[in-house]
Amino acid sequence: MPILDETHPLFLLAMDQRSSLLEHTYDEDSGEPADEAEAQRVRAGKQLVYRGVLTALAAGAAREHTGVLVDERYGADVARLVKEAGLQLAMPVERSGREWFELEYGDDWVAHVDAFDPDWVKVLVRDNPAFDAEHRAQQAAALADVAATLHDAGRPFLVELLVPPTDEQRDAVEDYDRDLRPDLVVQVLEHLQDHGVEADVWKLEGLDRTEDAERVVAAARRGGRDAVRCIVLGRDAPEEQLDHWLRTAAPVDGFVGFAIGRSNWEEALEDVVREHLDTEAAEQLIAANYRHFVDTWLEARGGVEHGVDAGAV
Repeated sequence: MPILDETHPLFLLAMDQRSSLLEHTYDEDSGEPADEAEAQRVRAGKQLVYRGVLTALAAGAAREHTGVLVDERYGADVARLVKEAGLQLAMPVERSGREWFELEYGDDWVAHVDAFDPDWVKVLVRDNPAFDAEHRAQQAAALADVAATLHDAGRPFLVELLVPPTDEQRDAVEDYDRDLRPDLVVQVLEHLQDHGVEADVWKLEGLDRTEDAERVVAAARRGGRDAVRCIVLGRDAPEEQLDHWLRTAAPVDGFVGFAIGRSNWEEALEDVVREHLDTEAAEQLIAANYRHFVDTWLEARGGVEHGVDAGAV
């Protein structure tokens, strides 16, 4: 497993969106490309986003802290380029656009992982203690099988956890993200752990209060899981909100970086797709967005003081 701790952070630019990308950026309501030409447009878009990463590196982003989360379906070429460039590569194995966890390639998923040899194997899971108990148990069992298979092969497991509210939960509090979600995240972490889901890294929605970030880390590391790390996901949040989440998490031991996607590239890519922006300008904008979030993290953490030179990124 790559070294990952407070002095060796990981800043993932996430572009593994598939069905949502088709729907929101390419106006394909089905979440599937209309034809091979449309699929190629999506692949080209991911290559553009990756060139934004390269632009950030050329502008001074630290290669050792830079990573890319990209899918095989539309980003296979990007994944190979990431490996060739010596950047950290994370790849998903879940099927996109499903309410409950399913493997993208069924029983063949391990062969797909082996073919790309990513540094991090990622799954997306949605859970909530109020969801159907039988479905929750089935999902946890499937995730536990994935975790065991990866760990038997010596591969690190990255779990992206979303805890969406039920209507009742949203109506019960003034601010779900602030007032209720942190408690639910702790409950879901413990539920998954108790059912055999052992993640090396938890990719979590941002938290508004330091004490909640500390509680979440404590849950992720309970029972002797001292080596487990957490990173912050972007959730397509506006810059101001994301900056707050990053500043909250960065000083908390156990949080070691982020995985931010659409907040970096969605606007730029949509402008290219709709022919309002040239690709070079889009790449510059993506690079600037990515470097902004890196700088926000390092400033909140205390860059040089904590062994990472903020001026080098």
